Amino acid sequence: MLSTLENLFNLARKRKKTPVDGSYTTKLLSDKSLSKEKVLEEVNELIEAVENNSNKIHEAADVFYHLIMYLEANDVKIENVMDELNKRKK
Repeated sequence: MLSTLENLFNLARKRKKTPVDGSYTTKLLSDKSLSKEKVLEEVNELIEAVENNSNKIHEAADVFYHLIMYLEANDVKIENVMDELNKRKK
Protein backbone atom coordinates (compact mmCIF):
# COMPACT_ATOMS: atom_id res chain seq x y z
CA MET A 1 0.00 0.00 0.00
CA LEU A 2 2.63 2.56 1.00
CA SER A 3 4.78 1.53 -1.95
CA THR A 4 2.16 3.06 -4.25
CA LEU A 5 2.58 6.44 -2.55
CA GLU A 6 6.35 6.06 -2.58
CA ASN A 7 6.20 5.31 -6.30
CA LEU A 8 4.20 8.50 -6.88
CA PHE A 9 6.75 10.58 -4.98
CA ASN A 10 9.57 8.93 -6.93
CA LEU A 11 7.76 9.63 -10.20
CA ALA A 12 7.27 13.28 -9.23
CA ARG A 13 10.95 13.67 -8.37
CA LYS A 14 12.03 11.91 -11.54
CA ARG A 15 9.78 14.04 -13.77
CA LYS A 16 10.86 17.20 -11.99
CA LYS A 17 14.50 16.34 -12.59
CA THR A 18 13.94 14.98 -16.10
CA PRO A 19 10.76 16.45 -17.63
CA VAL A 20 8.89 14.45 -20.27
CA ASP A 21 7.20 16.39 -23.07
CA GLY A 22 3.43 15.92 -23.05
CA SER A 23 3.39 14.43 -19.55
CA TYR A 24 0.56 15.64 -17.31
CA THR A 25 2.82 15.07 -14.30
CA THR A 26 5.52 17.26 -15.85
CA LYS A 27 2.92 19.94 -16.58
CA LEU A 28 1.74 19.98 -12.95
CA LEU A 29 5.29 20.13 -11.66
CA SER A 30 6.24 23.03 -13.91
CA ASP A 31 3.06 25.09 -13.49
CA LYS A 32 2.55 25.85 -9.79
CA SER A 33 -0.63 27.79 -10.48
CA LEU A 34 -2.18 24.83 -12.31
CA SER A 35 -1.01 22.47 -9.58
CA LYS A 36 -2.65 24.60 -6.89
CA GLU A 37 -5.84 24.92 -8.91
CA LYS A 38 -6.04 21.15 -9.37
CA VAL A 39 -5.54 20.42 -5.65
CA LEU A 40 -8.37 22.78 -4.75
CA GLU A 41 -10.60 21.34 -7.46
CA GLU A 42 -9.93 17.74 -6.48
CA VAL A 43 -10.50 18.36 -2.75
CA ASN A 44 -13.86 19.92 -3.56
CA GLU A 45 -14.74 16.98 -5.80
CA LEU A 46 -13.83 14.56 -3.01
CA ILE A 47 -16.01 16.42 -0.51
CA GLU A 48 -18.91 16.33 -2.96
CA ALA A 49 -18.35 12.63 -3.66
CA VAL A 50 -18.35 11.81 0.06
CA GLU A 51 -21.49 13.84 0.64
CA ASN A 52 -23.22 12.14 -2.31
CA ASN A 53 -21.75 8.72 -1.56
CA SER A 54 -20.38 8.36 -5.09
CA ASN A 55 -16.91 8.06 -6.65
CA LYS A 56 -15.23 8.49 -3.24
CA ILE A 57 -12.30 6.22 -4.04
CA HIS A 58 -11.65 7.77 -7.45
CA GLU A 59 -11.77 11.30 -6.07
CA ALA A 60 -9.59 10.42 -3.07
CA ALA A 61 -6.98 8.99 -5.46
CA ASP A 62 -7.12 12.22 -7.47
CA VAL A 63 -6.52 14.24 -4.29
CA PHE A 64 -3.49 12.14 -3.32
CA TYR A 65 -1.97 12.37 -6.80
CA HIS A 66 -2.47 16.12 -7.18
CA LEU A 67 -1.35 16.87 -3.63
CA ILE A 68 1.86 14.91 -4.16
CA MET A 69 2.56 16.84 -7.36
CA TYR A 70 1.77 20.14 -5.64
CA LEU A 71 4.09 19.39 -2.73
CA GLU A 72 6.94 18.36 -5.01
CA ALA A 73 6.42 21.35 -7.31
CA ASN A 74 6.80 23.60 -4.27
CA ASP A 75 9.79 21.76 -2.79
CA VAL A 76 7.86 20.43 0.19
CA LYS A 77 9.54 17.12 0.93
CA ILE A 78 7.37 14.26 2.10
CA GLU A 79 10.10 13.25 4.52
CA ASN A 80 9.65 16.57 6.32
CA VAL A 81 5.88 16.15 6.37
CA MET A 82 6.28 12.65 7.85
CA ASP A 83 8.70 14.00 10.48
CA GLU A 84 6.13 16.63 11.43
CA LEU A 85 3.38 14.03 11.70
CA ASN A 86 5.66 11.85 13.82
CA LYS A 87 6.26 14.78 16.21
CA ARG A 88 2.50 15.03 16.74
CA LYS A 89 2.17 11.54 18.21
CA LYS A 90 0.84 11.55 21.74
